[in-house]
Amino acid sequence: MSEQPDTTEFDAAELDAAALDAADELAACRKNFLLDDGTVYLDGNSLGALPRSVPARLADVVEREWGSLLIRSWSESGWWDAPERTGDRIAPLVGAAEGQVVVGDSTSVNVFKAVVAAVRIAREETAAGRPARTEILVDAATFPTDGYVAASAARMTGAAVRAVPAAEMAAAAGPTTAAALVNHVDYRTGELHDLAAATAGVHRAGGRIVWDVCHSAGALPVELDASGADFAVGCTYKYLNGGPGAPAFLYVRRELQPRFDSPLPGWTSHRDPFAMASGYEPAEGAARGRVGTPDILSMLALEEALGVWDGVGMEAVRRKSLALTDFFMARVRAHVPEGRLTSLTPEAHERRGSQVSLLCEGELEAEAERVMAALHERGVVGDFRRPGVLRFGFTPLYTSFADAERAAAALGDAVRAVESER
Repeated sequence: MSEQPDTTEFDAAELDAAALDAADELAACRKNFLLDDGTVYLDGNSLGALPRSVPARLADVVEREWGSLLIRSWSESGWWDAPERTGDRIAPLVGAAEGQVVVGDSTSVNVFKAVVAAVRIAREETAAGRPARTEILVDAATFPTDGYVAASAARMTGAAVRAVPAAEMAAAAGPTTAAALVNHVDYRTGELHDLAAATAGVHRAGGRIVWDVCHSAGALPVELDASGADFAVGCTYKYLNGGPGAPAFLYVRRELQPRFDSPLPGWTSHRDPFAMASGYEPAEGAARGRVGTPDILSMLALEEALGVWDGVGMEAVRRKSLALTDFFMARVRAHVPEGRLTSLTPEAHERRGSQVSLLCEGELEAEAERVMAALHERGVVGDFRRPGVLRFGFTPLYTSFADAERAAAALGDAVRAVESER
Protein backbone atom coordinates (compact mmCIF):
# COMPACT_ATOMS: atom_id res chain seq x y z
CA MET A 1 0.00 0.00 0.00
CA SER A 2 1.18 3.53 -0.71
CA GLU A 3 2.49 5.67 2.11
CA GLN A 4 -0.28 7.82 3.62
CA PRO A 5 -0.40 10.34 6.45
CA ASP A 6 -0.61 8.95 9.97
CA THR A 7 -4.22 9.73 10.91
CA THR A 8 -3.30 9.99 14.59
CA GLU A 9 -1.42 13.20 13.72
CA PHE A 10 -4.74 14.86 12.93
CA ASP A 11 -6.94 16.49 15.53
CA ALA A 12 -9.98 14.27 15.06
CA ALA A 13 -12.24 16.78 16.81
CA GLU A 14 -11.37 19.46 14.26
CA LEU A 15 -11.47 17.49 10.99
CA ASP A 16 -14.60 16.26 9.30
CA ALA A 17 -15.16 12.64 8.38
CA ALA A 18 -14.52 13.20 4.68
CA ALA A 19 -11.04 14.58 5.33
CA LEU A 20 -10.15 11.68 7.59
CA ASP A 21 -11.48 9.13 5.12
CA ALA A 22 -9.47 10.75 2.33
CA ALA A 23 -6.31 10.27 4.40
CA ASP A 24 -7.15 6.70 5.42
CA GLU A 25 -4.37 4.30 4.38
CA LEU A 26 -6.68 1.31 4.91
CA ALA A 27 -9.71 2.64 3.01
CA ALA A 28 -9.21 0.17 0.14
CA CYS A 29 -9.66 -2.78 2.52
CA ARG A 30 -13.39 -2.09 2.88
CA LYS A 31 -14.12 -3.45 -0.59
CA ASN A 32 -12.99 -6.90 0.61
CA PHE A 33 -16.11 -7.24 2.77
CA LEU A 34 -19.80 -7.74 2.01
CA LEU A 35 -21.37 -4.79 3.81
CA ASP A 36 -24.75 -3.10 3.59
CA ASP A 37 -24.01 0.54 2.80
CA GLY A 38 -27.26 1.49 4.51
CA THR A 39 -26.04 0.15 7.85
CA VAL A 40 -23.22 1.32 10.10
CA TYR A 41 -21.84 -1.85 11.62
CA LEU A 42 -20.02 -1.25 14.93
CA ASP A 43 -20.28 -4.73 16.42
CA GLY A 44 -17.13 -6.31 14.99
CA ASN A 45 -15.99 -6.93 18.56
CA SER A 46 -18.77 -9.54 18.74
CA LEU A 47 -19.00 -10.79 15.14
CA GLY A 48 -16.85 -9.58 12.26
CA ALA A 49 -18.25 -8.81 8.82
CA LEU A 50 -18.22 -11.37 6.01
CA PRO A 51 -15.15 -11.23 3.75
CA ARG A 52 -16.25 -11.14 0.12
CA SER A 53 -14.31 -14.23 -0.98
CA VAL A 54 -15.62 -16.61 1.69
CA PRO A 55 -18.96 -17.70 0.12
CA ALA A 56 -17.28 -18.97 -3.06
CA ARG A 57 -14.58 -20.76 -1.08
CA LEU A 58 -17.15 -22.45 1.15
CA ALA A 59 -19.20 -23.48 -1.88
CA ASP A 60 -16.09 -25.12 -3.36
CA VAL A 61 -15.32 -26.91 -0.10
CA VAL A 62 -18.85 -28.27 0.14
CA GLU A 63 -19.47 -29.11 -3.51
CA ARG A 64 -16.05 -30.28 -4.68
CA GLU A 65 -13.86 -31.15 -1.71
CA TRP A 66 -16.61 -32.78 0.34
CA GLY A 67 -19.11 -33.57 -2.42
CA SER A 68 -16.73 -35.03 -5.02
CA LEU A 69 -13.41 -35.83 -3.38
CA LEU A 70 -14.98 -37.01 -0.14
CA ILE A 71 -12.48 -38.69 2.19
CA ARG A 72 -9.60 -37.97 -0.19
CA SER A 73 -9.76 -34.30 0.77
CA TRP A 74 -8.06 -35.04 4.09
CA SER A 75 -4.85 -35.46 2.09
CA GLU A 76 -5.53 -34.10 -1.40
CA SER A 77 -7.17 -30.85 -0.22
CA GLY A 78 -5.01 -30.36 2.84
CA TRP A 79 -7.72 -30.79 5.44
CA TRP A 80 -5.44 -32.59 7.87
CA ASP A 81 -2.89 -29.78 8.07
CA ALA A 82 -5.45 -26.97 8.26
CA PRO A 83 -5.13 -26.34 12.04
CA GLU A 84 -1.39 -25.62 11.82
CA ARG A 85 -1.56 -23.93 8.40
CA THR A 86 -4.30 -21.56 9.55
CA GLY A 87 -2.45 -20.99 12.80
CA ASP A 88 0.55 -19.80 10.83
CA ARG A 89 -1.72 -17.32 9.01
CA ILE A 90 -2.83 -15.90 12.37
CA ALA A 91 0.67 -15.88 13.91
CA PRO A 92 1.92 -12.58 12.40
CA LEU A 93 -1.30 -10.85 13.45
CA VAL A 94 -0.52 -11.64 17.10
CA GLY A 95 3.24 -11.12 16.94
CA ALA A 96 4.24 -14.77 16.80
CA ALA A 97 6.68 -16.68 14.65
CA GLU A 98 5.48 -19.74 12.74
CA GLY A 99 4.93 -23.04 14.50
CA GLN A 100 3.44 -21.64 17.71
CA VAL A 101 -0.26 -21.22 16.90
CA VAL A 102 -2.76 -23.98 16.27
CA VAL A 103 -6.43 -23.44 15.37
CA GLY A 104 -9.23 -25.56 16.74
CA ASP A 105 -11.85 -26.00 19.47
CA SER A 106 -13.46 -23.05 21.24
CA THR A 107 -11.90 -20.27 23.28
CA SER A 108 -13.18 -21.90 26.47
CA VAL A 109 -11.62 -25.28 25.66
CA ASN A 110 -8.30 -23.66 24.79
CA VAL A 111 -8.31 -21.60 28.01
CA PHE A 112 -8.72 -24.85 29.95
CA LYS A 113 -5.82 -26.51 28.12
CA ALA A 114 -3.57 -23.50 28.62
CA VAL A 115 -4.31 -22.84 32.31
CA VAL A 116 -3.86 -26.46 33.37
CA ALA A 117 -0.65 -26.73 31.33
CA ALA A 118 0.64 -23.47 32.83
CA VAL A 119 0.06 -24.77 36.37
CA ARG A 120 1.82 -28.03 35.59
CA ILE A 121 4.85 -26.30 34.08
CA ALA A 122 5.17 -23.84 36.97
CA ARG A 123 5.09 -26.68 39.47
CA GLU A 124 7.72 -28.64 37.56
CA GLU A 125 9.98 -25.60 37.72
CA THR A 126 9.58 -25.01 41.46
CA ALA A 127 12.67 -26.07 43.36
CA ALA A 128 12.51 -28.38 46.36
CA GLY A 129 11.99 -26.51 49.60
CA ARG A 130 10.18 -23.61 47.93
CA PRO A 131 6.49 -22.80 48.68
CA ALA A 132 4.00 -24.90 46.74
CA ARG A 133 2.43 -23.30 43.67
CA THR A 134 -1.17 -23.38 44.87
CA GLU A 135 -2.71 -20.27 43.33
CA ILE A 136 -4.21 -19.26 40.00
CA LEU A 137 -4.63 -15.52 39.57
CA VAL A 138 -7.56 -14.44 37.41
CA ASP A 139 -8.37 -11.02 36.00
CA ALA A 140 -11.09 -9.70 38.32
CA ALA A 141 -13.05 -8.22 35.38
CA THR A 142 -12.60 -11.26 33.16
CA PHE A 143 -15.13 -12.49 30.66
CA PRO A 144 -17.28 -14.85 32.78
CA THR A 145 -16.36 -18.05 30.96
CA ASP A 146 -12.66 -17.52 31.66
CA GLY A 147 -13.47 -17.37 35.35
CA TYR A 148 -15.60 -20.49 35.18
CA VAL A 149 -12.89 -22.40 33.33
CA ALA A 150 -10.16 -21.20 35.70
CA ALA A 151 -12.21 -22.45 38.66
CA SER A 152 -12.56 -25.85 37.00
CA ALA A 153 -8.82 -25.94 36.23
CA ALA A 154 -8.16 -25.09 39.89
CA ARG A 155 -10.30 -27.98 41.09
CA MET A 156 -8.48 -30.33 38.72
CA THR A 157 -5.02 -29.22 39.86
CA GLY A 158 -5.75 -28.70 43.54
CA ALA A 159 -5.19 -24.95 43.30
CA ALA A 160 -7.21 -21.96 44.46
CA VAL A 161 -8.39 -19.04 42.36
CA ARG A 162 -7.74 -15.45 43.43
CA ALA A 163 -9.31 -12.55 41.53
CA VAL A 164 -6.97 -9.61 40.94
CA PRO A 165 -7.46 -6.42 38.87
CA ALA A 166 -5.54 -6.84 35.62
CA ALA A 167 -3.49 -3.71 36.24
CA GLU A 168 -2.28 -5.20 39.55
CA MET A 169 -1.44 -8.66 38.21
CA ALA A 170 2.35 -8.16 38.17
CA ALA A 171 2.42 -6.91 41.74
CA ALA A 172 0.00 -9.59 42.99
CA ALA A 173 2.03 -12.55 41.70
CA GLY A 174 4.06 -14.20 44.43
CA PRO A 175 5.84 -17.40 45.49
CA THR A 176 2.62 -19.44 45.54
CA THR A 177 1.44 -18.26 42.09
CA ALA A 178 1.33 -21.06 39.56
CA ALA A 179 -0.50 -19.32 36.73
CA ALA A 180 -2.25 -16.08 35.83
CA LEU A 181 -5.10 -15.68 33.35
CA VAL A 182 -5.50 -12.14 32.03
CA ASN A 183 -7.62 -10.41 29.38
CA HIS A 184 -5.55 -8.22 27.08
CA VAL A 185 -8.56 -5.95 26.46
CA ASP A 186 -11.49 -5.75 28.89
CA TYR A 187 -14.57 -6.94 27.00
CA ARG A 188 -16.88 -4.54 28.86
CA THR A 189 -14.89 -1.30 28.99
CA GLY A 190 -12.44 -1.65 26.09
CA GLU A 191 -9.47 -0.98 28.40
CA LEU A 192 -6.12 -2.30 27.13
CA HIS A 193 -3.78 -3.90 29.67
CA ASP A 194 0.02 -4.01 29.57
CA LEU A 195 0.88 -7.43 28.22
CA ALA A 196 4.64 -7.13 28.60
CA ALA A 197 4.57 -5.71 32.15
CA ALA A 198 2.14 -8.28 33.54
CA THR A 199 4.05 -11.11 31.86
CA ALA A 200 7.35 -9.93 33.32
CA GLY A 201 5.83 -9.59 36.79
CA VAL A 202 4.35 -13.08 36.79
CA HIS A 203 7.63 -14.51 35.50
CA ARG A 204 9.61 -12.77 38.25
CA ALA A 205 7.41 -14.58 40.76
CA GLY A 206 8.08 -17.91 39.02
CA GLY A 207 4.59 -18.32 37.56
CA ARG A 208 3.33 -18.78 34.02
CA ILE A 209 0.83 -16.56 32.25
CA VAL A 210 -2.09 -17.16 29.89
CA TRP A 211 -3.46 -14.24 27.85
CA ASP A 212 -6.99 -14.00 26.49
CA VAL A 213 -6.55 -11.92 23.32
CA CYS A 214 -10.10 -12.28 21.98
CA HIS A 215 -10.66 -8.52 21.96
CA SER A 216 -7.23 -7.54 20.67
CA ALA A 217 -6.29 -10.09 17.98
CA GLY A 218 -6.82 -8.32 14.66
CA ALA A 219 -7.46 -4.95 16.30
CA LEU A 220 -4.01 -3.94 17.54
CA PRO A 221 -0.44 -5.27 17.79
CA VAL A 222 -0.33 -8.08 20.36
CA GLU A 223 3.40 -9.00 20.27
CA LEU A 224 3.24 -12.37 22.02
CA ASP A 225 6.82 -13.36 21.20
CA ALA A 226 8.34 -10.01 22.11
CA SER A 227 6.51 -9.86 25.44
CA GLY A 228 7.58 -13.33 26.51
CA ALA A 229 3.99 -14.58 26.84
CA ASP A 230 3.72 -18.27 27.70
CA PHE A 231 0.27 -19.07 26.33
CA ALA A 232 -2.46 -17.11 24.59
CA VAL A 233 -5.97 -17.93 23.48
CA GLY A 234 -8.15 -16.03 21.06
CA CYS A 235 -11.37 -16.33 19.11
CA THR A 236 -11.47 -15.72 15.38
CA TYR A 237 -15.03 -14.54 14.79
CA LYS A 238 -14.49 -10.98 16.05
CA TYR A 239 -11.78 -8.82 14.47
CA LEU A 240 -10.42 -11.78 12.46
CA ASN A 241 -13.78 -12.13 10.66
CA GLY A 242 -13.87 -15.95 10.70
CA GLY A 243 -17.65 -16.22 10.95
CA PRO A 244 -20.09 -17.28 13.68
CA GLY A 245 -18.69 -20.14 15.75
CA ALA A 246 -15.35 -20.08 13.93
CA PRO A 247 -12.69 -22.12 15.75
CA ALA A 248 -10.42 -20.45 18.26
CA PHE A 249 -6.63 -20.49 18.38
CA LEU A 250 -4.03 -21.47 20.95
CA TYR A 251 -0.52 -20.00 21.17
CA VAL A 252 2.15 -22.08 22.92
CA ARG A 253 5.54 -20.41 23.22
CA ARG A 254 8.10 -22.47 21.32
CA GLU A 255 10.40 -23.27 24.25
CA LEU A 256 7.43 -24.51 26.31
CA GLN A 257 6.08 -26.84 23.66
CA PRO A 258 8.08 -29.91 24.76
CA ARG A 259 6.61 -29.48 28.26
CA PHE A 260 3.06 -28.63 27.19
CA ASP A 261 1.05 -31.29 29.01
CA SER A 262 -2.49 -30.84 27.71
CA PRO A 263 -5.30 -32.00 29.99
CA LEU A 264 -7.23 -32.92 26.84
CA PRO A 265 -4.98 -35.29 24.86
CA GLY A 266 -6.73 -36.42 21.72
CA TRP A 267 -5.97 -38.65 18.80
CA THR A 268 -5.09 -35.82 16.41
CA SER A 269 -2.41 -34.51 18.80
CA HIS A 270 -0.77 -37.94 19.00
CA ARG A 271 2.71 -38.32 17.56
CA ASP A 272 1.35 -40.96 15.15
CA PRO A 273 -2.43 -40.48 15.00
CA PHE A 274 -3.19 -43.32 12.64
CA ALA A 275 -1.28 -45.88 14.67
CA MET A 276 -4.35 -45.89 16.92
CA ALA A 277 -2.09 -46.76 19.84
CA SER A 278 -3.57 -47.30 23.30
CA GLY A 279 -0.89 -45.14 24.91
CA TYR A 280 -0.64 -41.41 24.29
CA GLU A 281 2.57 -39.92 22.90
CA PRO A 282 2.25 -36.19 22.17
CA ALA A 283 3.15 -34.70 18.82
CA GLU A 284 5.93 -32.19 18.46
CA GLY A 285 5.26 -28.47 18.33
CA ALA A 286 1.97 -26.60 18.39
CA ALA A 287 0.14 -29.72 17.18
CA ARG A 288 0.09 -30.79 20.84
CA GLY A 289 -2.75 -28.34 21.21
CA ARG A 290 -5.03 -30.36 18.94
CA VAL A 291 -7.65 -32.69 20.40
CA GLY A 292 -10.23 -34.24 18.08
CA THR A 293 -11.19 -34.08 14.41
CA PRO A 294 -10.92 -30.49 13.09
CA ASP A 295 -14.13 -28.62 12.23
CA ILE A 296 -13.27 -28.39 8.56
CA LEU A 297 -16.06 -26.20 7.18
CA SER A 298 -15.49 -23.47 9.77
CA MET A 299 -11.74 -23.92 9.62
CA LEU A 300 -11.53 -23.40 5.87
CA ALA A 301 -13.93 -20.45 5.97
CA LEU A 302 -11.59 -18.87 8.51
CA GLU A 303 -8.53 -19.63 6.42
CA GLU A 304 -10.10 -17.89 3.44
CA ALA A 305 -11.25 -14.96 5.59
CA LEU A 306 -7.68 -14.34 6.73
CA GLY A 307 -6.84 -13.36 3.16
CA VAL A 308 -8.18 -9.86 3.90
CA TRP A 309 -4.99 -9.32 5.94
CA ASP A 310 -2.64 -9.80 3.00
CA GLY A 311 -0.43 -6.72 2.76
CA VAL A 312 -1.91 -5.11 5.90
CA GLY A 313 0.39 -4.15 8.76
CA MET A 314 -0.80 -4.14 12.36
CA GLU A 315 0.78 -0.74 13.00
CA ALA A 316 -1.45 0.77 10.31
CA VAL A 317 -4.44 -0.97 11.88
CA ARG A 318 -3.55 0.49 15.27
CA ARG A 319 -3.15 4.00 13.86
CA LYS A 320 -6.59 3.91 12.31
CA SER A 321 -8.20 2.31 15.35
CA LEU A 322 -6.99 5.09 17.60
CA ALA A 323 -7.98 7.79 15.12
CA LEU A 324 -11.45 6.27 14.69
CA THR A 325 -12.12 5.98 18.41
CA ASP A 326 -10.75 9.48 19.06
CA PHE A 327 -13.04 10.85 16.38
CA PHE A 328 -16.10 8.93 17.59
CA MET A 329 -15.68 10.04 21.19
CA ALA A 330 -15.31 13.65 20.07
CA ARG A 331 -18.40 13.46 17.88
CA VAL A 332 -20.44 11.80 20.66
CA ARG A 333 -19.61 14.79 22.86
CA ALA A 334 -20.83 17.05 20.06
CA HIS A 335 -24.08 15.18 19.30
CA VAL A 336 -25.30 13.69 22.61
CA PRO A 337 -26.89 15.96 25.23
CA GLU A 338 -24.53 16.60 28.12
CA GLY A 339 -24.71 14.40 31.21
CA ARG A 340 -26.34 11.40 29.51
CA LEU A 341 -23.29 9.23 28.69
CA THR A 342 -19.91 8.64 30.31
CA SER A 343 -17.10 6.84 28.55
CA LEU A 344 -15.78 3.72 30.32
CA THR A 345 -13.04 3.51 27.70
CA PRO A 346 -9.79 5.26 28.63
CA GLU A 347 -8.83 8.40 26.73
CA ALA A 348 -5.13 7.46 26.88
CA HIS A 349 -4.08 5.60 23.73
CA GLU A 350 -1.84 3.17 25.59
CA ARG A 351 -4.83 1.99 27.62
CA ARG A 352 -7.42 1.74 24.83
CA GLY A 353 -8.39 -1.22 22.70
CA SER A 354 -10.54 -0.83 19.57
CA GLN A 355 -13.94 -0.28 21.11
CA VAL A 356 -15.74 2.53 22.89
CA SER A 357 -18.01 1.66 25.80
CA LEU A 358 -20.45 4.31 26.98
CA LEU A 359 -22.29 4.11 30.31
CA CYS A 360 -25.81 5.53 30.36
CA GLU A 361 -26.11 7.86 33.36
CA GLY A 362 -28.98 8.60 35.77
CA GLU A 363 -32.46 7.68 34.60
CA LEU A 364 -31.08 6.73 31.20
CA GLU A 365 -29.24 3.70 32.67
CA ALA A 366 -32.49 1.77 32.91
CA GLU A 367 -33.26 2.74 29.31
CA ALA A 368 -29.93 1.69 27.79
CA GLU A 369 -31.35 -1.31 25.97
CA ARG A 370 -34.01 0.94 24.44
CA VAL A 371 -31.32 3.38 23.35
CA MET A 372 -29.52 0.58 21.51
CA ALA A 373 -32.78 -0.58 19.94
CA ALA A 374 -33.42 2.98 18.76
CA LEU A 375 -29.93 3.05 17.26
CA HIS A 376 -30.66 -0.17 15.37
CA GLU A 377 -33.82 1.42 13.99
CA ARG A 378 -31.61 4.24 12.68
CA GLY A 379 -29.30 1.82 10.89
CA VAL A 380 -26.47 1.76 13.44
CA VAL A 381 -25.54 -1.60 14.97
CA GLY A 382 -23.70 -1.73 18.28
CA ASP A 383 -24.47 -3.86 21.31
CA PHE A 384 -25.61 -3.60 24.91
CA ARG A 385 -24.26 -5.04 28.17
CA ARG A 386 -26.03 -4.81 31.49
CA PRO A 387 -26.13 -2.62 33.42
CA GLY A 388 -26.40 0.33 31.11
CA VAL A 389 -23.38 -0.11 28.82
CA LEU A 390 -23.47 0.65 25.09
CA ARG A 391 -20.53 -0.95 23.24
CA PHE A 392 -19.21 0.07 19.84
CA GLY A 393 -16.49 -1.98 18.17
CA PHE A 394 -14.34 -0.29 15.52
CA THR A 395 -12.86 -2.64 12.93
CA PRO A 396 -10.20 -0.65 11.04
CA LEU A 397 -10.33 -2.78 7.90
CA TYR A 398 -13.89 -1.75 7.09
CA THR A 399 -15.11 1.00 9.44
CA SER A 400 -14.93 4.50 8.01
CA PHE A 401 -14.89 7.90 9.68
CA ALA A 402 -18.19 8.61 7.92
CA ASP A 403 -19.57 5.57 9.76
CA ALA A 404 -18.36 7.02 13.05
CA GLU A 405 -19.93 10.42 12.32
CA ARG A 406 -23.26 8.88 11.36
CA ALA A 407 -23.23 6.66 14.46
CA ALA A 408 -22.56 9.56 16.83
CA ALA A 409 -25.32 11.66 15.27
CA ALA A 410 -27.76 8.73 15.44
CA LEU A 411 -26.81 8.13 19.07
CA GLY A 412 -27.74 11.69 19.93
CA ASP A 413 -31.09 11.25 18.15
CA ALA A 414 -31.70 7.93 19.92
CA VAL A 415 -31.03 9.37 23.37
CA ARG A 416 -33.40 12.28 22.76
CA ALA A 417 -36.08 9.95 21.36
CA VAL A 418 -35.95 7.63 24.37
CA GLU A 419 -36.08 10.54 26.79
CA SER A 420 -39.08 12.03 25.00
CA GLU A 421 -41.02 8.79 25.42
CA ARG A 422 -40.88 8.79 29.22
